[in-house]
Amino acid sequence: MINVFFFLFPAVKKRRQSEPARHAKKSWKHRAAVFSFSNIMLALTLVFLFLPLVVIIVYSFNDSKGADFTRLSLRWYKALIFDSRSLWEALLNSLIVAFTSAAVSTLLGSLSAIGCSWYRFRGRKFVESVTYLPMILPEVIVGVSTLIFFSRVHIPLGLFTIFAAHVTFCLPFVYLMVKARLDEFDFSIIEAAHDLGATELQTLVKVVVPSLLPGILSGFLIAITMSLEDFVITFFVSGPGSTTLPLYVYSMIRFGVSPVINSLSCVMIIATCLIAFGLRKGLKTVAASH
Repeated sequence: MINVFFFLFPAVKKRRQSEPARHAKKSWKHRAAVFSFSNIMLALTLVFLFLPLVVIIVYSFNDSKGADFTRLSLRWYKALIFDSRSLWEALLNSLIVAFTSAAVSTLLGSLSAIGCSWYRFRGRKFVESVTYLPMILPEVIVGVSTLIFFSRVHIPLGLFTIFAAHVTFCLPFVYLMVKARLDEFDFSIIEAAHDLGATELQTLVKVVVPSLLPGILSGFLIAITMSLEDFVITFFVSGPGSTTLPLYVYSMIRFGVSPVINSLSCVMIIATCLIAFGLRKGLKTVAASH
């Protein structure tokens, strides 16, 4: 009898199907083929991005100095640890500049993003436009203009000039990350904090900053990455005794890049992956709590 009823009224049978089941059936029908154009392009892009890293890791264990792979060896890791003092000095300079410039650019970028979103003042649009300029302009122009400025004000080139230049071009990236977080911010929370008697400083420290912490940390990490890999601007504003890792690798090209660089690259890749995966869960937890 039930089958006869559904035969006469098929629409009733369709309505009895749950909403998740219908969506699952629809997605099953529209599944992309394994060898679709999008999947092929995705695979080619991943190969293009990660194949050079795989080659560097493999050749860091090559006993030979040339391009021919002979046998597995830890020769270049030993040379990296015990016979590469100048390389470690260059890496230390890069880390000092990266962390200090990232800290200052994060502080300035976060405060400027909060100020431009929180307050309405004359010239706000101009400030926002000027903030993006170091990110839009070519690095050669930024490097040359920064060098001319330091020369005119008679500031000797060194780690301080590299630090100042890195703050200039890292600040827009921090500003962009914090501004994106502010676009989703509920400003009624600020009004509630004021109604409860909180001052502007207390609201900033105890309400706004904790809510923006995922964006601030993301901007800080991006600033460190941008500073560590920069070569063009650093090349213009560096001086004697302020060689960073990109400049050191560039100076080695005249005599041939040593496989020690492959070992150092492998160590940095592993360290970066561990830090990224370790912070991923932490940032998600912070974002969910706010």
